[in-house]
Amino acid sequence: MSNLHRIGWFDQQVRAGAYPNSSRLAKHFEISQRQAARDIEYMVTSLRAPLQYVAKHRGYCYADDAFVLPHLYMTDEEKRVLKYLAHRYRHYHYDHSEQVQRVADLLSRFEGEDMHGDPGLERLPIFDADPVMMQHLELISRAITENRSLHLIYKDQNGERNLHGSPIKFYSRYHADYVLLYTDSGEQPVSLRLDGIIRLSIGGPASIANTGMNDTESQGRKPVRAPYLAKVKLKAPLSGDSWQGYRIQMREELFYTVIFYDMDSFLQHLLVADWEELLAPKWLKEKLRIRCEQAIKRLDESM
Repeated sequence: MSNLHRIGWFDQQVRAGAYPNSSRLAKHFEISQRQAARDIEYMVTSLRAPLQYVAKHRGYCYADDAFVLPHLYMTDEEKRVLKYLAHRYRHYHYDHSEQVQRVADLLSRFEGEDMHGDPGLERLPIFDADPVMMQHLELISRAITENRSLHLIYKDQNGERNLHGSPIKFYSRYHADYVLLYTDSGEQPVSLRLDGIIRLSIGGPASIANTGMNDTESQGRKPVRAPYLAKVKLKAPLSGDSWQGYRIQMREELFYTVIFYDMDSFLQHLLVADWEELLAPKWLKEKLRIRCEQAIKRLDESM
């Protein structure tokens, strides 16, 4: 159980005049007394709780009854923002770097213990709130996490080109964000600016395993823009937590609620993916119908 639940319980006990201590906290939540002591220390040092030990009652009270426990719950998006900020401050090497490092250490305390160990949250730098960029970010991150390849159309000063390869990691340089990709035709990885990717899709297994991932270079957050949700019925159950790169929010038998950010990318996915019924939203069904009618019309005109 999260230490936030334990801190909330401890706060309630203090306010009720029950004089809780580390032994009671450990017994109630079936944790070690050392962990319970760390929770109490966290309340004092990080949350600035005016806890005072009363020897007569062998427990704690508040020295200042006006103290209010801060709002402890953070959404995943807020935690990702803190994770990204901690990473940016920790890698700051300019003026006042010592003070900045202290800020990084402070921010890292609030990242949340449930954020650690999730590879999908450790590979994302900062991005502008652009829906196409966010959708590409989601798909590439999924490909890295699941060790899958990518098919993409990329445009730079040399023009457009089709690429297929294995994504390795994200990184940032000079206020631009990149993905490192091993292409099928090259021995060395190439750096692709994310804003140069026009279209992409997830392919089969990656030809190169993502074992060289340096998490300290690529920590960050996922986009803060609210996603779209599509409800689809598939022909067969999925084993993972994504549908060819599109994250699953909810599942019930063969019915899945899928998260997407860019409408055009998801429509393209629906045209090639294997599914049985698109249930919602209504506007997406209409967009897909129009897209199919346009394709049929072009096909008829070319015959």
